[in-house]
Amino acid sequence: MKLYSTPEGLALEENQKLSLLPATFSLDRLFEADAPGKLLQEQLSSARPFAKLGRVLAPLQSQEVWAAGVTYFRSRTARIEESKAGGGGTFYDRVYEADRPELFFKATPHRVADPGTPVRIRSDSKWNVPEPELTLAINARGRIFGYTIGNDMSSRDIEGENPLYLPQAKVYDRSAALGPCLVISDELPGSDTVISIEVMRGGKPGFAGQTTVGQIKRPLASLAEWLFREDRFPHGCFLMTGTGVVPPNDFTLRSGDEIRITIAAVGTLVNSVA
Repeated sequence: MKLYSTPEGLALEENQKLSLLPATFSLDRLFEADAPGKLLQEQLSSARPFAKLGRVLAPLQSQEVWAAGVTYFRSRTARIEESKAGGGGTFYDRVYEADRPELFFKATPHRVADPGTPVRIRSDSKWNVPEPELTLAINARGRIFGYTIGNDMSSRDIEGENPLYLPQAKVYDRSAALGPCLVISDELPGSDTVISIEVMRGGKPGFAGQTTVGQIKRPLASLAEWLFREDRFPHGCFLMTGTGVVPPNDFTLRSGDEIRITIAAVGTLVNSVA
């Protein structure tokens, strides 16, 4: 099942059929449910046909967005490259091999860009990149019940200058994007699932790359378990699972670029750069 957030309400796609769920149903209610998939099926009895998707919104309401770092070998290497001047390579090696993952706060709902709307790059940064990430939907009980696409925008020069600057490199207005839909499934994407990205610049490819879910070092369920170990999320949350696609060091985003991130089961998340 695919769940879309639209200006008209929540639309559920199942077996190539679109249905508009009752106006009283919300994403918060879905994330708070013990069995979100079952609750959605129950809502279908009161749904009405929905002819066509138009504009779609990020599939979140009150959910915080968190992120995991250094989950791919490529991201480990990139973080070491960023921090060479400060000698930070040792601890990035250590977190890659450690039992405890790197987890950090990414965004509140008002900082998340909808599909088709601009993400931002910091005006005080000279090295900015998108990070395409499989993003888990986790209910209030800590159970993964679905997934979507996330773009974890990052200012690499700020983070590389000092690891204590990570919040400034990662958390700012429209520093994240989610969508275009939320896939509701008890089965997570298989190891051969491709995550691809293309950055268009002036109508021409500026950067492209891809990885697979199987390149993630840590089991996805363990990332959720660590996040919920000593924290509560009354309305559930999203967890970005790290990136395995890092542009070359001479690449930085520019205003007007178009970022296209694809995971086949979800679709393509498209955002321009403000």
